[in-house]
Amino acid sequence: MCCDLKRRFLLLYATQKGQAKAIAEEIREQACARGLEADMHCISEMDKYNLETEKDPVVIVISTTGTGDPPDTARKFVKKIQDTTLPPDHFAHLQYGLLGLGDSEYTFFCNGGKTVDRRLQELGAQHFYDTGLADDCVGLEIVVDPWIDGLWLALKEAFLLQKEKEGMSSVVYAVSSSLSAALHGVDEINLSSEVQNLKLEDEGARSSDVLSQKLVDINLVASTRDTEPSLVHSVPPVSQSALNIPALPPEYIEVQFQDTHGENPHLSSLISEGTTFEVPVTKAVQLTREDAIKTALLLELDIADTVFDYQPGDAFCVICPNNISEVEELLQILGLSEKGEYFICVKVKQGTKKKGAARPQHIPERSTLKFILTWCLEIRAIPKKAFLRALVECTSDTGEKRRLQELCSRQGASDYTRFIRDSNVCLLDLLHAFPSCKPSLNLLIEHLPKLQARSYSVSSSNLYQPGKLCFVFNIVEFPPCPARPVSRKGVCTGWLAELVAPLLHPNKNTLNTKGGSSSTEKISIFARPNNTFHLPADPSVPLMMVGPGTGISPFIGFLQHRQKLREEHADWEFGETWLFFGCRHQDRDYLFKDELRCFLENGTLTHLKVCFSRDFSTAGVAPPKYVQDVIRLYAKEVARVLLKERGYFYVCGDKKHMADGVSDAVVDILSMEMEADKLEAMKILATLREAKRYLQDVWS
Repeated sequence: MCCDLKRRFLLLYATQKGQAKAIAEEIREQACARGLEADMHCISEMDKYNLETEKDPVVIVISTTGTGDPPDTARKFVKKIQDTTLPPDHFAHLQYGLLGLGDSEYTFFCNGGKTVDRRLQELGAQHFYDTGLADDCVGLEIVVDPWIDGLWLALKEAFLLQKEKEGMSSVVYAVSSSLSAALHGVDEINLSSEVQNLKLEDEGARSSDVLSQKLVDINLVASTRDTEPSLVHSVPPVSQSALNIPALPPEYIEVQFQDTHGENPHLSSLISEGTTFEVPVTKAVQLTREDAIKTALLLELDIADTVFDYQPGDAFCVICPNNISEVEELLQILGLSEKGEYFICVKVKQGTKKKGAARPQHIPERSTLKFILTWCLEIRAIPKKAFLRALVECTSDTGEKRRLQELCSRQGASDYTRFIRDSNVCLLDLLHAFPSCKPSLNLLIEHLPKLQARSYSVSSSNLYQPGKLCFVFNIVEFPPCPARPVSRKGVCTGWLAELVAPLLHPNKNTLNTKGGSSSTEKISIFARPNNTFHLPADPSVPLMMVGPGTGISPFIGFLQHRQKLREEHADWEFGETWLFFGCRHQDRDYLFKDELRCFLENGTLTHLKVCFSRDFSTAGVAPPKYVQDVIRLYAKEVARVLLKERGYFYVCGDKKHMADGVSDAVVDILSMEMEADKLEAMKILATLREAKRYLQDVWS
């Protein structure tokens, strides 16, 4: 790049769990190595930048949360740009490139980024680089890495155009082809190999975003008898390739051990989302039989002495710790078992080359080492490639070092996906697989993300059970696999199950079960209200609920609320209420069977339609296996409720294997009943979603 060109661009990120920020930081590091200035800010820091007067190129990295919302940090920004009084040329001066992060398991893929992108276009802003949409379902890096690679050429062209606009026509430079010809589609980035390999030649400086690693003797990597790759060894062509690996992230954290006196911070100080409440667990019931494939538990919390409030359909978050035995194991491997109770001070390293380095906000200024590893860092997180790259430098064995390089390289992308991402490998697994790897404590704090609170749907009504909050969950199981030989339970569900073990009464599966001895165990929670997944304001409106397995959870709250309203308002008119429920076995995991029968008998529930996917029928015609199959049997009723009676349709549960099947069934029903083609039916369903009459609370 010509030395007299401007080198600054504005870099904005909007993050919910830290992914977008980490990617923005990677862009900033690469920009710095190329002699560019990335003026980086969280999109919420609107006092530190001004798009109304911004003349330099703008790069935006934005994630998506919930069912398609922009992240919390972007709410004010989105509200500001959605002001309908803004003229269509408000951002006509703006040149930007946007990278959206999302998960195609959810209906509104990358909708946070799409919302901002669409609105900026409506206000006259122009792309200097095509939008990239990265999918966490298959691996963000598949889009993110080539998008960042192509960004430097796009910025180069943007700077040149900017200089020409400013009248500096003396620059002699011919742009060989528009970047938009090399990139295609805002919904997919598929860079050609030529664009991927373009490097910004900045004053002869060698590009630092990749490192060519010369071929090492294959015998260091794997013996000749190994013909299949694994986590710890590779096979050709990866094992024989020169590798393109990420630049080594600069260290920026310094950890100082202090004494063993003092108190750890309160858990509430770790949460910025709102007020936390420490509440006792008053009851725990196992809803499934011992021989069920999954174990479902119901927990009841006492919120009577708090100001915690909720509506049926809301979600809330549980602050949970890492598994204590895994924390102890990690301390042992790090050689820090004796220092677990020592207080440590975390500071930014003096002289660090990381621009804008700051102590991570989720790390207390002063707490014990064990507190940080237990409550602050997600030690189960799947390691990012930048983390693997940093671990290379902590590994003494040559073969192990080479394999870690492969796993974070371009050439080893499929191995990374197969043996780390898809296998749910975490730091502990890597340290066992590569025993010569001895990372420092500061490296873990730099690379492990914040331990997130876990979200659950409320399964009760405050009107029906004042002062109580119930929720239901399956105990998540991660069976062993070749890359991870140990089985594990979910971080939160495993902890909760162990916490309430004294309260559990197997084979008693009704809400009216006496709770046994009272518990003094408490958990910390905070609200996460759902603004849309609620009962209709008008009780006379009919509604259909689809909730197989633990997806039934919010609908128990709906039905409790509806029953109490019927008792208190005998003169009100109530619309018909449908519930479609499914599970594997009628006698093993039919959740809330007795409660549903009571709702049906007292008229709160008008229609209950169930199916059992693993039960064998002796009848000549096989019964429907899944809820989407049952829904198809009631096509005319579904069409009537949705189209003629303006009813509501709710879906809760697994996204990939259920919710998509249900929406497909509804599209087919609308197409058939309206005698319209499938495209028209899909548009009608989209209209129902927009009107908040087809609502989903789903997870992957």
